[in-house]
Amino acid sequence: MRYDMLIDSYQNRLRHYSLEQLRFSAAQGVWSLCQLYDHLILAALDYMDKVAACATAQEDQPLGKTEAGEALFEQGGFPPIKIKLPDGPENNPSNTESVEALMQRLEQVRHNMSEWEVRLHAINPNCKVLHDGFGWLNAQEWFELAGMHFRHHLRQKDELERYARVKD
Repeated sequence: MRYDMLIDSYQNRLRHYSLEQLRFSAAQGVWSLCQLYDHLILAALDYMDKVAACATAQEDQPLGKTEAGEALFEQGGFPPIKIKLPDGPENNPSNTESVEALMQRLEQVRHNMSEWEVRLHAINPNCKVLHDGFGWLNAQEWFELAGMHFRHHLRQKDELERYARVKD
């Protein structure tokens, strides 16, 4: 599924949430829908920053992906498992956003991705930026990673909607 269709899907669901549902957490350590959306937005914007870094890099990077990175791109996405991020402020997304703010931020992601999409072909594929888990990724791979990440969280979104009792 293309990134713009994924963003549409997330936005269409977001319109159904009350503020209470958006911020509801089923248990300690379980994200709310708001935290999930914030995480997705921050990650996508970070990945586009990595695309930009690849675009401005001056030197080829001979190193490649890790074994996990090779497997991820070979499969075309994350495995259907829950991945626990390490504790820390960078992995503790906001639970204070409004529906409207998240909508605007998703539009920012869409705009940023659409601007990079048309320029990807012109970026040297040997210019790469390091991902902590997946190794050295080029601009195209960072871009693809954003879509993979949105797809990966669809099941979690559905689960969180059930917890928050979101109606169709």
